[in-house]
Amino acid sequence: MRILNIGPLWRGSNAGGLFRALSRQGCLIEVVDEFYFVSLQTRKKSTKILERIIRPLQEDEFNSAIKKQIEIFKPDILFVYKGVFVTTDTLTFARDRKCKLVLFYPDVSMSAHGANIPKAIPMYDLVFTTKTFGIKDLASKYGVKNAFFIPHGFDPDIHRKLETSSEENAIFGCDASFVGNWSPKKEEWLVYLKESLPDLNLKIWGDQWGKADPVLRSSIRGRPVLGDLYALAIQCSTINLGILSEQVLGASSGDLITSRTFHIPAASGFMLHERNEESVLYYKEDEEAAFFDGPEELVAKVAKFMNDEAGRERIRLAGHKRALAEHSLDARAKVIIERFKLL
Repeated sequence: MRILNIGPLWRGSNAGGLFRALSRQGCLIEVVDEFYFVSLQTRKKSTKILERIIRPLQEDEFNSAIKKQIEIFKPDILFVYKGVFVTTDTLTFARDRKCKLVLFYPDVSMSAHGANIPKAIPMYDLVFTTKTFGIKDLASKYGVKNAFFIPHGFDPDIHRKLETSSEENAIFGCDASFVGNWSPKKEEWLVYLKESLPDLNLKIWGDQWGKADPVLRSSIRGRPVLGDLYALAIQCSTINLGILSEQVLGASSGDLITSRTFHIPAASGFMLHERNEESVLYYKEDEEAAFFDGPEELVAKVAKFMNDEAGRERIRLAGHKRALAEHSLDARAKVIIERFKLL
């Protein structure tokens, strides 16, 4: 099976991890990485203005590269991860050359990342969503009847136990940490946690936290952690918080699980995760992970487990074992390949 993968390959990327897992399962793969064509990491205002001017040219070059690889590689499947910059014209080009079209969509809302995704969704032969509610959203908004739920998984190349030095513990060590981008709900709950437990050494890693309440100023690290640094941050944190994103425009629900649901235990971290009907299906509560519902219980559980080293260690080890047994991207890739065979 030849699969042309469309998505980023940077170290720690969920897309890149999944592409490598497909390769480990014996598929022939090629990758077109949008980061080689579309500039996405600039911070200066002047550069951002220039980017907006040249972005259409970059997108055209990216889609031309996909078409060129289709002609050279002759894939059975065009496997698009998210597809922010993939146009309907490119999908038509692939279909005319007998490619099956598959979308892997990892986010909450299909309409929050530009115009290309909503236009393209109805063209795919199969859509994978990492949100159970995504199946309903795809059917009601886009008429998709070929959606399939598959959860995120961990990348064994990244989310693994590492040796840590005193220097790394000084940078990443803390009582509790949250890794993820800012949102109003996350800010509200973390402010409540910090105000309730003012002596808690809390570290927050991610983008956009500069807008947060000053109560969190001492906790905000001012940048994301990626790749191996992400795994180190998990290991060096006594408690890793799994606070989920709230509902946004274009989605019928907020997150119920996320990639961190699997990254944290796989990287040998103790996980305190938001409780809902879905998150408790993957780990046994108080045996393989701890759970909370709302900011009040979050505070209570952090206080409890900060004073229960033996309990934390028992849960951490069992959660790590469960993740390794069931939740790798290799396990997800096997399921994906079986669905490919039905196309």
